[in-house]
This record gives sequence, structure tokens and C-alpha cells, in this order.
Amino acid sequence: MQGRDLRSSLVALCALNFFLADARDGLGPFLDGFLVTQGWQPVTLGLVATIGGLLGMIATPLFGALIDSSHRKRMLIVLPVIVMTLAALWTLSQPDNASVFGGGAATAIVGAVIGPALMGLTLGLVGEARFPTQVARNEFWNHAGNVVSLIGVYLAALWFDTSGIVGLMILTAIGAIIATLAIDPAQIDHDAARGLPERDGAPGPSGIAVLARNRGILALAIVLLIFHFGNAPMSRLIAQSFSLQLGSPFRTTAITTGVAQLAMIAVALAAPRMIRCWGLGTVLAIALAALPVRGLIAGAFEGFATIYPVQILDGVGAGLIGVATPIAVERILSGSGRFNLGLAAVMTVQGIGASLSNLVAGWLTQIGGYGLAYWVHGGVAVLALALFLACRRQIAPPAPRG
Repeated sequence: MQGRDLRSSLVALCALNFFLADARDGLGPFLDGFLVTQGWQPVTLGLVATIGGLLGMIATPLFGALIDSSHRKRMLIVLPVIVMTLAALWTLSQPDNASVFGGGAATAIVGAVIGPALMGLTLGLVGEARFPTQVARNEFWNHAGNVVSLIGVYLAALWFDTSGIVGLMILTAIGAIIATLAIDPAQIDHDAARGLPERDGAPGPSGIAVLARNRGILALAIVLLIFHFGNAPMSRLIAQSFSLQLGSPFRTTAITTGVAQLAMIAVALAAPRMIRCWGLGTVLAIALAALPVRGLIAGAFEGFATIYPVQILDGVGAGLIGVATPIAVERILSGSGRFNLGLAAVMTVQGIGASLSNLVAGWLTQIGGYGLAYWVHGGVAVLALALFLACRRQIAPPAPRG
């Protein structure tokens, strides 16, 4: 009976990841493409993204500590989904300063809780041994949901215009809430969810002291800060550029983002085997190496066909990072009882890179066009790869035996 309940909860977890693909980001990748056709300038959109990123940066570690101690992890997903959906609908219906800046701020703050909460929920359901496989499964269903959502947005925009987008957002938010509530709370081991070993129920180190002393976490955070500084604005700039060229923000972004998501589905399927056969360190190195190549191609070519190799490489790089990061944090902090706080701290630091990059990318686009921004942000990622190779053993320790 308990096994059947767990299987039902894991099915609900997969459904949650599927629906969160659309519900966790509001307008997500469509925001820039939509706003640039409403007269917003790239540098202003960079400022919006930067402000949102900084707010998320402040909120993320606070939420990480909350998730470690909370036994209401399901509600820490449901409430943000509701707030983000309302904020996105506000922006869509009235794209003025109040909705864009206010809705973006609300989305950034409450959105900061979903990633750590989802990982804590996953670890609490399956435990340490099955965590890597389940993370890859989560990523598969998330990217599958993204592809279905992109197709839905493309068709909704084609047939029903804005009203179709509104209806789709409401449906996915409802689906995410139902899937979350379908997870049996009795199946969540809250000690395991925070990274405590099964044999020891004592609380882990308090505060952030365990993080400040851990070289692996510090090095991983800095590597991801540099990586996301390079990677974060690339898809946004591509969406802006081709939305202006083609005059159809929702359909254009659906195509460009869909290519990356299909690549991420393939990566999510392959990642567990890649980690088992080649090791976590090799997988992270491949992910980090994809971005410089992506920037090189995007900066050297201008035709729409460039979308395909550029976005496939996005799928490889970001897809592998998405699977490997929580696995690396779990291994580094195993037994500390501070998994969610550690993951939140890493997400905070990488958020600094992503936030600053948006403002820099807007400025680079203004002074030298989209090509200059692609070259600079792709080139920066070489530093992330170099630092990772220097600290590989601390960042990607081997899996525990047994």
C-alpha cells in the first residue's frame, strides 16, 4: 500500500513538473518578445530583468532556510503559482510601467521559492540514492511541458490572439495546483528533504556557517555565476531580435524556445546514463563548454536558420546544468541537513550573474547591436569552464557508495 501511494505521488510529481513548465514563470520567455512589440526598448527590458533578478536573489536564501524547516512544502509551490499567474495576466492585459515592474517584482520574489521547494519535495519523496534519476525525470517532464506549452501558445496566438494565451495560462496554473495537492504529504520524509542521513534525525548545522566553510559549494556558486552571466540574456536577445524581424512575438518565441526545449528533453533522457558512465564532472564540463560555442555561432551568423544550432546548444548547456546542479549540491552537502539552503544559496549567487548580465546585455545591444552582445556573453563563459576544471574534484565529488 505504501509503495502504491509513493508511486501515485511520483506520478503527481511528474505532472507537477509538466504543468510548472508554464505556470512557474508567468509569461516566461514570451515576455521580452511581447514587450518589445509594445514599444519597450532592450535596455529597459534589461533593467526590468535586473531588478527582478536582484529581488529573487534576496528572497531565495530566505526561502531555502524556510524550506529546510517547513513541513508544508506543497503550499510553498501552490501559493507562488497563484501569485505569478495573476501577475502575468496583469502584465498581459495592461503592459505599462506598473504592471511590468510590479508584476515582474512579484514574480521574482515568489518564484524564488519554487525551485528549492520542488527539489526538497523530490529529495523527501525518493531519498538520496534515487535523487539523481528523479531529478532527470523531473527535467524531462518539465521540458516536455514546455514543448506542449509552446505549441499551445503558438496555436492560441494564431487562432485566438491574447485571449487564448490567457486561457492557456489559467489552465496550466490549475493543473499545477491539482498535481501538487495530489502528492501524499505522508510520503514526504522531511529529514531526507533537507539532506539529513536516514540514520540520524538530529538537526544539521544552523545558519549559513556550513556553506561559508565549504569550498565545493563556494566554487560551484562562482562557476554558475559566470555561466549564467553569459547564458541568461542569450535567449532573451534572440527572442527580441527575431520578434522585431518577423513581427510576431508569441509565435516567433514559441519556435525559438521550442528548439531548445526539444534538445533539453533529449538531454534529460540521456543525463542519468551520462552521469553514471562519465561522471558528474564530465557532464558539467560539457554543459559549460556549450555556451562559448553558442555565442560564437550566434555572433557570426544572422539568418533565422542560426536559431537551430544556437538553441540546440542552449538545450545541451542549460539542460545538463539543470540536472547536474542539484545533484552536485546534494553530494557536496550530504548529511549536513542544509540541502535546500545550500541549493538556494547557489541559486542566489547564479542569480546575481543572470541579473547583472541582463543590464549589460541591454547596454551592449544598444551600442553595438545584438551581435556584440552574443560575442561578449559567449566569451565570458570560457572563464566558467576554466574555473570548473581547476576545482573539479570539490565541485563534482563522486557518488557515495552503497
